[in-house]
Amino acid sequence: MAGNNGGPWGGGGNSGGNDGRGGGRGSNNGGGGGRRPGDDGPQIPEIDELVKKGQEQLRVLIGGRGGGTGGGRGGDGGPSGPFLTRGTVGLGALVALVVWLAASLYTVRPEEQSVELFLGEYYATGNSGLNFAPWPLITAEVLPVTREQTETIGATSAGRGDIGLMLTTDENIIDIDFQVVWNISDPAKYLFNLAEPEETIRAVSESAMREVIARSELAPILNRDRQVIADEAEQLIQTTLDQYDSGVNIIRLNLDKADPPREVIDSFREVQAAEQERDRLQRQADAYANRVLAGARGEAAQLLEQAEGYRAQQVNEAEGEASRFSSVLEEYAKAPEVTRKRLYLETMEQVLGRVDKIILDENGSGGGQGVVPYLPLNELRRGAAAPTGGNN
Repeated sequence: MAGNNGGPWGGGGNSGGNDGRGGGRGSNNGGGGGRRPGDDGPQIPEIDELVKKGQEQLRVLIGGRGGGTGGGRGGDGGPSGPFLTRGTVGLGALVALVVWLAASLYTVRPEEQSVELFLGEYYATGNSGLNFAPWPLITAEVLPVTREQTETIGATSAGRGDIGLMLTTDENIIDIDFQVVWNISDPAKYLFNLAEPEETIRAVSESAMREVIARSELAPILNRDRQVIADEAEQLIQTTLDQYDSGVNIIRLNLDKADPPREVIDSFREVQAAEQERDRLQRQADAYANRVLAGARGEAAQLLEQAEGYRAQQVNEAEGEASRFSSVLEEYAKAPEVTRKRLYLETMEQVLGRVDKIILDENGSGGGQGVVPYLPLNELRRGAAAPTGGNN
């Protein structure tokens, strides 16, 4: 029993040549060594030895030096604990430089712009391509400046069913859905002057549209003035955002829907039908009035022309009579007796020429005594004149 000094398990202790320390590692000949009993081949290291060797190598890489298991001195008797060498310092500096460059270099695409901040304040605006901003003093914010962004406002936006209901100037309610398409014109103003850009644009757009609708009547909005309303609202939104120095550019405003509320849509359609019927009847009445008025104006113009013709005729006849009288007066002054006789004969000719009368001379030779008193001389004269007139 004196040779079995390996412990209570009898698993083989140190050989007789050991130094007698119970806790230390002796030679590899005992039961705790790497050689199996009865095996004369190469030694197989234990798992804990492999772990310790890996720890020592890692400690060397990070600046330490391999040591023993206790932490006082290593197995080689040198000092233990971390220390720096030129290789470790250079490697650390290289890693730090790579990390710093990775944090300082950034890329800006053609559709983007960057804003560089020096300790949180505006410093510069970056260009497209690779940019350098020494971190951590200067940081960069990259924004898409050409991308079109859309804010939808109306009954389907934000879960509100009444956001598109607006009051017109004639006290009617209209349901409007519209879209505001915008992009970033100034990244610096966009970052520093607007805390919540999307909410600001939505609020300004809704307010501007309500203001424009409040100045308009319902019928023009529904029929012909949609584009006018959209253009006016777009201009008002852009003006308001420019007053805020928002750095936002409104590209266009799409007025998708402008209808009466769903609750009164049927009644509104009936009113619209009645208004269309009224307009149709009014157009018919206007056409009839125009036709009658045109006829009356034509008749009036005709009467005026006839009156002008009659006036010209009478004036010309009067002027002719006056001219003839003046010429007769001149002839009368030259030969009064002849002129009087001529006037008498012409007057008698005009007077008696229209009278159906036969004059018989009783004192002439033969006289009228041989004429039968009851002979219808008037009829005989007419019968003789009729064939002559018919031949003509």
